Amino acid sequence: MTNRLTVASAKGGVGKTTVAINLAGALNDRDHDVLLVDMDPQGVATEGLGHAEAYDAEPPTLADTLLAGDRRYLAQDLLLEHPEMDLLPSNVDLLNTERDLTLADVAADLQERGVDATSVIQSGTLLEDSCLDEDLPHARYQLDKVLREVEDDYDYVIVDSPPYYGEILDNCLYAAPNVVIPALAEGTSQRAVELLYDELDAMERETDVRCIPALAVANRIRASTNEAKEMLEWFDAAFAETPLIEIRERVALQYSFDAGVTLFEYEPGNDMTDRFTDAAKHVEDFFNE
Repeated sequence: MTNRLTVASAKGGVGKTTVAINLAGALNDRDHDVLLVDMDPQGVATEGLGHAEAYDAEPPTLADTLLAGDRRYLAQDLLLEHPEMDLLPSNVDLLNTERDLTLADVAADLQERGVDATSVIQSGTLLEDSCLDEDLPHARYQLDKVLREVEDDYDYVIVDSPPYYGEILDNCLYAAPNVVIPALAEGTSQRAVELLYDELDAMERETDVRCIPALAVANRIRASTNEAKEMLEWFDAAFAETPLIEIRERVALQYSFDAGVTLFEYEPGNDMTDRFTDAAKHVEDFFNE
């Protein structure tokens, strides 16, 4: 199986997508073929790689491949090329996918208990397309099945997950349970990291996968404030068994995003490219252990 990673944080504004894109760029710079999967219904990674038009594209879209078992093969046709990686783009239709996946789980649970789920089935696009015939009992398995359609040509698949808890994030963690955790060096990140660990534990209890933190990223570190120092010390303790990469705040990261490329393409001499290269090396080591 291709090496899969989910970049996950349920706290918005931590630079999750910037980390996902530039980690993909670092792996590409080290001669790996990389696929970035944008599972965030907001489509930030899709826009950041210069494919904003794909976000508003007409069906079929990524949502269709998730919501219908007989449409998963369409994922191959959705792949977009980028000089540094390929992209499976997000789409506005994903905004409704959370609801459909939730309905699917409810209906599947009812069916498992021998309860007539007709009313739920009739209200959900997912079930109208007969996706669950082979997927009982949970809807969280859909992305895993989609990735099996597209991953063979890649060394790494990086999934950019949504910044909230729900069925789409569960799909990401089930499909790619090796997790990159970005966080800001500020007090509000501590609780967010603790909640994410709780989510990883819950996924392990409910499924047959083991969720493993592969890499932590302290992102957008500003001047050496006392809060930043205290949080970096907390990160060192919280991620005692996980490599921690420190990314300083650099305007070039935003400029590269605006240009639709990674820092490796936009400003290869920037000092943060070395940090992302270190991140890529840790990822390589993680999968080679």
